[in-house]
Amino acid sequence: MTGLDDAVAGDLRALVSGDLLTPDHPGYDDARAVFNAMIDRRPGLIVQCADRADVALAVAFAREHGLETAVRGGGHSVAGLALTDGGLVIDLRRMNAVTVDPVARTATVGGGATMADLDRACAPHWLATTGGRVSTTGVGGFVLGGGTGWLDRLFGLACDNLVEAEVVTADGEIVRATPNSHPDLFWALHGGGGNFGVVTSLTLRLHPLPESSLALLLWPPEDGPRIVRAARDLLEDAPDTLGGGVIYLTGPAGEDFVPAELAGRLALGVALVHAGGEQSLRELAAPLFDAAPAGAMVAELPYDELQSALDDPPGQRNYWSAEHLDTLPDEAVDAFCAQAAGLIVPSASQHVLFRMGGAVARGPADYPIPWRQAGWVVHPFGLWTDPADDARGRQWAHDVCAAVRPWRTGAVYLNFIGDEGEHRVVAGYGAVGYARLAAVKARYDPTNLFRRNHNVVPA
Repeated sequence: MTGLDDAVAGDLRALVSGDLLTPDHPGYDDARAVFNAMIDRRPGLIVQCADRADVALAVAFAREHGLETAVRGGGHSVAGLALTDGGLVIDLRRMNAVTVDPVARTATVGGGATMADLDRACAPHWLATTGGRVSTTGVGGFVLGGGTGWLDRLFGLACDNLVEAEVVTADGEIVRATPNSHPDLFWALHGGGGNFGVVTSLTLRLHPLPESSLALLLWPPEDGPRIVRAARDLLEDAPDTLGGGVIYLTGPAGEDFVPAELAGRLALGVALVHAGGEQSLRELAAPLFDAAPAGAMVAELPYDELQSALDDPPGQRNYWSAEHLDTLPDEAVDAFCAQAAGLIVPSASQHVLFRMGGAVARGPADYPIPWRQAGWVVHPFGLWTDPADDARGRQWAHDVCAAVRPWRTGAVYLNFIGDEGEHRVVAGYGAVGYARLAAVKARYDPTNLFRRNHNVVPA
């Protein structure tokens, strides 16, 4: 920033309760680091907000000075949309408190909380709601984007459990969005992302979860088509309490359940999560246990521990994409398995096929979530450390999507992808949903202040 800008920023610093960081601040580089090491953006200002009043002041300051504005929740922002070059970042990570009402079975969650914050607060009450498949996911972005996770077949998408939200709009007004208060905004927050303001808190519906268990079964990759077909048949007939999918990955080194021949090498895994005990999981998944896995880890875990069992390492280079499939015939299985050969090994990359359906498909059809009815989602999830692998990793993700294109629905879960162009944004909301979102956007953010996202242009 220029000296004049620094002087103006001093006025904001005097008003906010949290910290305001400029590039010369000793904590600036740590504050601008994100999960994806490929992202290296240098904001002019980072406002580490302490409360909703700080957020409102930051929004007003950005609007008054014409600054490009990014909103940072608690999670990944794999596309780097939580940062901006030269503009202002509204950093919510200090606003991560979670309050649980065990009688009403709700949790009120700060806009900067992660799934770990939410799950740990709910654990003493044996309550849970749909979360991401790792504990480092930010609750706000996850819910606003729809929110698919291990237990969505039982509890529905995360946004299906949204009861109300507190939002700071582009004009600095703090509003409460519910089915009866700002109902158009409330609707838009069910899948429309961060297009409509800064969500400073969310209230989510919780569900009893007295037991939960996790299994990770491993085979050599040449067993892929046989095992993926078996997993498909199992999950398509499974009760809603069972979620999971197939994951090609680098066999984890140093784990007792991983055979030496798979450690550090390409392996095929089946990950299963059950809202029930270990014995029940073993019975439901008996066909896979009978298929002679080379390694198996099965554990009955509290949900907060289960959610963190497969956490992804931060600070690696990331590139993700996805395609949703109507069906998964044998030809699609073969196409999926063939793409495992392009996975960067060893790395934290994963070649993923998740089962959907259940309560996801039964959820409200009105929300802008056109991928809700898909039976499966293919998710090339690239993480690596060497910049020399960037082109290879991106190309692999594109090749995976191209390979399964004959069976795709055309819709896509935007939390699973980065910046893939306007046509993919429309595919994420659906043409009808996008048009309706654009009308809501015109009401709450007519100048498109909040555009560092999978952007909806105001109508």
